[in-house]
Amino acid sequence: MRGKRERLLREMYAVMHARLGPSGWWPGETPLEVCVGAVLTQNTAWTNVTKAIQRLRDAGVLASGQALLSLPEAELAELIRPAGFFRLKAVRLRNLLRFLDDACGFDFGVLAGQELDDLRPRLLKVSGIGPETADSVLLYAVGLPTFVVDAYTRRILHRHAMVPDDIPYHELRDVFMDVLEPDVPLYNEFHALLVRVAAQWCRARAPRCADCPLCTFLDGGVA
Repeated sequence: MRGKRERLLREMYAVMHARLGPSGWWPGETPLEVCVGAVLTQNTAWTNVTKAIQRLRDAGVLASGQALLSLPEAELAELIRPAGFFRLKAVRLRNLLRFLDDACGFDFGVLAGQELDDLRPRLLKVSGIGPETADSVLLYAVGLPTFVVDAYTRRILHRHAMVPDDIPYHELRDVFMDVLEPDVPLYNEFHALLVRVAAQWCRARAPRCADCPLCTFLDGGVA
């Protein structure tokens, strides 16, 4: 079973990459900006996150973590309004910023030198930072090998009969991490390709299966 799953995942990756090309993901100019985006993208479309990040950039507060952390919460909330749930996200973002300040003084190289199994549980204790947000920060901003899974990942693998629809986050993450080597570029690109395929073809409603890069795998899933 393990060998079949590894082979299937690698074949799916190869087909997506050949069809779509490199993703250049995550879209952020700095590790700090990636962290901001990871919080703001909770329960909203990326287009709205982009607008919020641009407002932060225009306000000159994305230059450093300290500048962003020193911003009054009400002002931060107003700047990120386009991302939705802006008051709640302002609180969550400040919680993450305080963690980063305490843990490394916003020096992400310090975090990159830590063990994933030590750092991840600490990050998950930050109020408002769930597994998907934590793994996004760790993979894309810090550069540690943790696989990010999301609703898109679940949808694609469920439709290919690889996982149940209600699979918990940690089990879905293990589907990848149990069979793939801990490789940051691979994890980065694999997740990005799944997002792109789900957004363009494997949509929640009216999926475009016939033209999907993964259409040949519909009958080859692993239960």
